[in-house]
Amino acid sequence: MSETPDRADRPGPTAEHPAPAPDAPTGPPPRDQPGAGPGIGPQGGIGPQGGRSPLAWPAGGGWAAAGAQPRWGYEVRPSGPSAAPEDSLYHQQARNGRQGVLGRLGELLLLVGFLVAGTIAVIAVGAAAGYALGLDFAPEDSERFLDDPLADTVMALAGIAIGIPAVLLAVRLGGHRFAGSVASVTGRLRWRWLGVCAAVALPVLALQTGLLMLWGWLEEGDAGLGDVEFPSWGRLLLGMVVLWLVVPFQAAAEEFVFRGWLAQYFGGFLRSPWPGIVVASLLFALAHGFGAWTGFALLFYSAMWWGWLVVRTGGLEAVIAAHTANNLVAFCLSLVLGQLADTETAADAPWQALVLELLVSPAYCLLIARLSSRYGVERRGPRRSGALLSSGPAAQ
Repeated sequence: MSETPDRADRPGPTAEHPAPAPDAPTGPPPRDQPGAGPGIGPQGGIGPQGGRSPLAWPAGGGWAAAGAQPRWGYEVRPSGPSAAPEDSLYHQQARNGRQGVLGRLGELLLLVGFLVAGTIAVIAVGAAAGYALGLDFAPEDSERFLDDPLADTVMALAGIAIGIPAVLLAVRLGGHRFAGSVASVTGRLRWRWLGVCAAVALPVLALQTGLLMLWGWLEEGDAGLGDVEFPSWGRLLLGMVVLWLVVPFQAAAEEFVFRGWLAQYFGGFLRSPWPGIVVASLLFALAHGFGAWTGFALLFYSAMWWGWLVVRTGGLEAVIAAHTANNLVAFCLSLVLGQLADTETAADAPWQALVLELLVSPAYCLLIARLSSRYGVERRGPRRSGALLSSGPAAQ
């Protein structure tokens, strides 16, 4: 019975039998080296030319390795969301290389579909809630859905607020990019910066409303305030709580759609942000209905300033703060005066409101732009491709 010799007893290399080179491969040569057969993988498997996947992948972790691709050279498109190129401005966040003409059309159709489905869902839930609470439906010739003004206002605001999830879903599913890229270039809402903007917007918009009311009272006296009917304290408290809960979502939804998604939709294939800002401003004014020409001009003018501010600050925080402050002041004032049933909108604003807006919009936007530089608010995307980074002390 023979024994297997130990390593020390084995004969060493000789001239007739030299030792193999340390790095010499023992298997078949890779297909990209001379002598390899067509389609032969690094471990002898057949590549795509032969109809089967290779048995081994490039060194360094295979497909999971950064930048690794299969040896046959065609690009493997990632299944998750893709970010815009580094250092991109806000309106360029849709430029992630994942969309063609059909892709952009698909994203648009998705958004419209989500908005329609969401609106139907809100109406159904509102009708069920109204029935459960014993609320009466509005008459057929009325522009409201529920007869109770507060309940109808809340339902209308909720129907607009559905725009937030609609935009986020359309961007993620149709645009194949991070949904948070609509909020800001950092991929999320910058809450500290939003708080700074709100601290500026609320007193500015309250002052504008106060000046408008004073102007109307000086010209028309008590008639300038309209029909006043103060509600009970219980209804006033309930209305204040509900409005402060719902209005921020309604205002933010309008910004996500008009200053956010629309600006980035056009910025995905146009170099300048201004075509998207102009179209979004026009649609924003039309969405409030047809009223006085002064109201249309007010909405279009302020929307143009807000569109510039979004690109300047790299996010929606400043315009969400301004829109929320404006609507909170308006709805709460209507609640106090008992005028929630009034169907007038900003499209019906008088010429005095337009005059004030000519001054307030640029004042607010230029002040916020100056503060954004002081707080170090990032107006461009992260400087490391594909990453979502915090930026400056305001991005908390």
